[in-house]
Amino acid sequence: MSTALILVLVVVLVALVFEYINGFHDTANSIATVVATKVLTPFQAVSLAAIMNLIGALSGTAVAKTISSGLIDANVLVVGSQVLICALSGGIIWNLITWWFGLPSSSSHALIGGLIGAALAATGNNIDVLIWSQPAEVWTKSQGIFWKVIIPMVSSPLAGFLLGLFMMGALMAIISAMNGAGGWLARISRPKWVNATFGKAQIVSAAYMGFAHGTNDAQKTMGIIALALIGAEAAGTLDNLPSWLAFMHPGDSDGIETWIVVTCALVMAAGTAAGGWRIIKTLGHKMVKLHPIHGFAAETSSATILSMAAYFGMPVSTTHSISTAIMGVGVAKNPRALRWSVIQKIIWAWILTIPASGGMAWLLYEAVVLMGWD
Repeated sequence: MSTALILVLVVVLVALVFEYINGFHDTANSIATVVATKVLTPFQAVSLAAIMNLIGALSGTAVAKTISSGLIDANVLVVGSQVLICALSGGIIWNLITWWFGLPSSSSHALIGGLIGAALAATGNNIDVLIWSQPAEVWTKSQGIFWKVIIPMVSSPLAGFLLGLFMMGALMAIISAMNGAGGWLARISRPKWVNATFGKAQIVSAAYMGFAHGTNDAQKTMGIIALALIGAEAAGTLDNLPSWLAFMHPGDSDGIETWIVVTCALVMAAGTAAGGWRIIKTLGHKMVKLHPIHGFAAETSSATILSMAAYFGMPVSTTHSISTAIMGVGVAKNPRALRWSVIQKIIWAWILTIPASGGMAWLLYEAVVLMGWD
């Protein structure tokens, strides 16, 4: 087995490690609210999230195709194994740092930042290696960092906040109107009935959130593995594969084969099942006190944003959408109920994620070059 092929296998292994860490790092995004409201126990919530992550990850490949072919210009750089190992490692290091401190940063942006940093290092900081904007006749099919990263990075948190605010406001208005109507409507609008009703509804919204998380986050690692195989195929590394590795040939220009989808889905589900209690504590308890109706509004809002983004192949941050949805719900409830000091730390983690993971990947690649492994 050649050294080049071994490196490709290492890329696949490191990518799956990233996927596993992504699972437990971002578990909080799927289940923090349903745990905080005590609708489900932590074990029940993690189990539900793992199952729905798996189903969501198997539902499409639009985001994976963006990662594999929509960010790095293959005419400038054929992405090799060393680049991808450094990119993934940069993302993993940042994810572990933010997990340790309980900060819900974005695994998506950590991966994208790592890929950008490693690609720049590999081309001597040639900015042309990045596909900044590649408009198509229909804007939703446009590629590049501007369309697929920057626009969603700004719009998805804003959309999560506004949708959470609107949904919570609408639910409060409906309950207030029922209470003012008197009779049986007033009786079922009392807190006891509201908590009981939305306690059941939140199980559905938590499942929806887990599904939406799987449709977006699991696919990013699928794209990295596909990118590694496409590069290896172009370099001739896969020309003489042993028969037991014949499945590694990318079958089309996108290379998102069924085995990649299934493997990433299973690994993310396993990581989700491991839990991520530090971040759950931050999202579910430290930002604002939640009741089932608030959890339902936040999860439904965030999951809707994620599902729409996945449809258009946009690798948005699950962390950003659920965090800002919780903020929107909190503002609708009572702006003074939000703990702004905690929110400030979260926002700083968002701002730093892409440059921090990109810088780590850049340094790792430079170290690889110094050691003669490029």
